[in-house]
Amino acid sequence: MHSVVKTWLAFGLAFFLTGCGQETVQSKPEIHITGSTMGTYYSIKVADNVISDPAKFQAEVDLLLERVNDQMSTYRPDSELSRFNQHRSSTPVVVSRDTARVVTEAIHLGRESRGALDVTVGPLVNLWGFGPDARPTKIPSEELLTQTRQKTGLGNLHVITSVDADTLRKDIPDLYVDLSAIAKGFGVDKVAEYLESMGSRNYLVEIGGELRINGVNGKGHPWRVAIEKPTANASSVQEVIVAGDNGIATSGEYRNYYEMDGQRFSHTIDPMTGKPIQHRMVSVTVVHPSCMTADGLATVFMVLGPEKSLAYAKERGLAIFVITKTADGFEEAYSDAFKQYLLRK
Repeated sequence: MHSVVKTWLAFGLAFFLTGCGQETVQSKPEIHITGSTMGTYYSIKVADNVISDPAKFQAEVDLLLERVNDQMSTYRPDSELSRFNQHRSSTPVVVSRDTARVVTEAIHLGRESRGALDVTVGPLVNLWGFGPDARPTKIPSEELLTQTRQKTGLGNLHVITSVDADTLRKDIPDLYVDLSAIAKGFGVDKVAEYLESMGSRNYLVEIGGELRINGVNGKGHPWRVAIEKPTANASSVQEVIVAGDNGIATSGEYRNYYEMDGQRFSHTIDPMTGKPIQHRMVSVTVVHPSCMTADGLATVFMVLGPEKSLAYAKERGLAIFVITKTADGFEEAYSDAFKQYLLRK
């Protein structure tokens, strides 16, 4: 029995399919374990003969994911990240190599996207009622919005690495870092790295809809992943992909929103305006060798919207699949780099 560790709220927007295709003669049994972490679930399938004791393996996975929580959860007051957020001066705070690695990638993606990903927008998320605070009873005023934005800014966050220690530093005392847009993908990568250190080459790791897949399943076929149709009802499939040896992250805004004064407010905040996004894109799926990077990029694209996202992906050779809401239903589009992964080309 695994207790739910309430840290990051996650929505699983992609899920894997098994049993597709004809069985081969050389079928192998798959080790399958499930549990809870980061406010959601995890599911791991291994189609190698590297795990002799599944219970011991699961205990090691739980320990690994607990360590990520202890490093980067904002729901744990004594985590590394929480201690940094509570720190009120510009003196550096020592953190683990993992935390420094994730923050470094978040800053890199933020700069590359010209601010579309900003892990310091927590105060704005709270202001709009998508954090621990209650939803506002009225739309925040421009004055309050301006005051809140003064507490944010990726340029106020710094990572200093050295042989002796890795540290984080902030320029303003109110800076608050939330890594929920990227840390879940990092957790997936950590489990995948652990499996590979054991000699596994055929596995699927999922945490709340973010995945890392490698090799083949127990039937000898490549893993197939379904992209969920963006509806509020029970899960249904929009497309099925065979993504090779990669990480997969999907972000969507069609479940976590509210309406007030005739307006719809998404949980995705545009750091450049300080307000919820206002475009037609409802889901984006990213395929990338790093699930951490795919996770961060999925947020970048949800902020940019469909047209800018596809242009950004084309310029950088990124594999993305976009679903937009239209008057007639849903419309899908994808970058050239993504086409190779579609089961139905």
